[in-house]
Amino acid sequence: MVVSNTSPLIALTEIGLLSLIPHLYGSITLPGAVFDEITVAGAGAPGADEIRDAGWVTTVRLDDTPLVRALRLELDAGEAEAIACAVQVGADWLLIDERRGRSAAERLGLRVMGTLGILIAAKRAGQLSAVKTAVHDLRDRAGFWMDDALMRRVLVAANEQ
Repeated sequence: MVVSNTSPLIALTEIGLLSLIPHLYGSITLPGAVFDEITVAGAGAPGADEIRDAGWVTTVRLDDTPLVRALRLELDAGEAEAIACAVQVGADWLLIDERRGRSAAERLGLRVMGTLGILIAAKRAGQLSAVKTAVHDLRDRAGFWMDDALMRRVLVAANEQ
């Protein structure tokens, strides 16, 4: 099972590669805060319609648990619920980009993967012919932050140095 936060879904939508998610994972689970962030608060923005209408997205409404409340002390609602949801359902992966969210998830023993990791996994699975173009699109078209050193590490991991 895979749980996702907002940013990987929006980033992939902005570069036309959201379809990688169901190809790689079959389906994903979104906590209510993430679904609402994308489809309600983000209505009209990239990803809103695609996520709302995707048959491969399952939504879970979480109760206000002690874990969510604790995570909210350092993270936004979507990140906190994504992490709590991943813990609750025993997710194989949590898709999340934000550094603080990734760190909190890893402290709880979750396996995390961000947008760049998804691109590498897609290439390894034969779903993407080249990561380099997608990485440049993320940075140049979608405003995805990455420094040159990170870009080089991603390209090396994708065997595209």
